[in-house]
Amino acid sequence: MAKPKKKKVVSNTIALNKKSRHDYSLEDRFEAGLVLEGWEVKSLRAGHVQLKDSYIIIQNGEAYLIGCHISPLQTASTHISPDATRLRKLLLHHNELDKLISAVDRKGYSIVPTAMYWVRGRAKLEIALAKGKQLHDKRAAEKGRDWEREKSRILKH
Repeated sequence: MAKPKKKKVVSNTIALNKKSRHDYSLEDRFEAGLVLEGWEVKSLRAGHVQLKDSYIIIQNGEAYLIGCHISPLQTASTHISPDATRLRKLLLHHNELDKLISAVDRKGYSIVPTAMYWVRGRAKLEIALAKGKQLHDKRAAEKGRDWEREKSRILKH
């Protein structure tokens, strides 16, 4: 009798920016493509990326990712000089860019990356419009999460 094959659970997530949820109150989310070089894609597949201190700026009507650290692999080609924190262009539709530009200029929002993942072999970046939290806001959010966790424990027993 043949044994059933176990399917591998493949996660599409490359990296998460958990700090963004802590430091900002996130509102609208958008999915953006990334303009990457070949060595960067190979590093993403190996999981050598960090979104922690990255953010998005808008220059000349285009969005760019700044501060995202993609570590080059040791097996990278010798004829290129990889820059781990270079400026990376984001691919967005015009109407999405218009929404982002108006929110940043008029309402005082920031644009932060929240996650990076694969969609049909292409690297995508989830970005969010965000308002910065004050220290007391962070404490209140943490207190609310703790209460929800404690409430679920009480109801479980």
